[in-house]
Amino acid sequence: MTAASSGIGLGAARALAARGWSLVLMSRSEKIEAVAAELGATGLRGDVTSENDLARLVATALERHGRIDGAVINTGHPPKGEILEIVDEDWHKAMEIILMPTVRAMRCLAPVFARQKSGAAVSISTYAAREPELTYPLSAVFRAALSAFLKLCVARHGGEGWRINAVLPGFVDNYPASPEVLARIPLGRYAAVEAELGATIAFLLSEEAGYITGQGLLVDGGLVRAL
Repeated sequence: MTAASSGIGLGAARALAARGWSLVLMSRSEKIEAVAAELGATGLRGDVTSENDLARLVATALERHGRIDGAVINTGHPPKGEILEIVDEDWHKAMEIILMPTVRAMRCLAPVFARQKSGAAVSISTYAAREPELTYPLSAVFRAALSAFLKLCVARHGGEGWRINAVLPGFVDNYPASPEVLARIPLGRYAAVEAELGATIAFLLSEEAGYITGQGLLVDGGLVRAL
């Protein structure tokens, strides 16, 4: 799992550990060492934008456990700004932060999953991939591109016995709640980062979700009505 030292990544790591998963966790932050100790996991310092670090994460998981049953690809947040005032450098940075980590991780994971004829990957996206907002222009654009990439991966590799899905969170309770945002959410609250987001990610990696692939699952309290 990438970006596992805080936020949704940490919530997912705790949810998976509680369900008996043996974890290999990566983060740029030194906090990953404490998180790994808390969860009885292997912790690595590494950058999700580095293909070498992603390859090292996969290699470490194989070395420690002999196989990879599930992968969570979590990333950071790109800059914000006025849509037509964002400079090229920030557009390129956003692609490196949001899209390319999943592209690179899937290149590393696909041969492993294909050899095993099993496995599942979950990419952490956002509700804004479905309903873009001016507040988060770079995130909305590149997470929509992420959805297209994952759909194409399923189209190409869906018959190899492994699965790919995405979770599209709304607002999560590791951030302070805003009255303006709460007023937009039909359920009237933010999601619980471990009990709801983490649990959803754990479900998608589980055998109970064995017939679910190619899906972007909204966990947003009803912000986007997709029925």
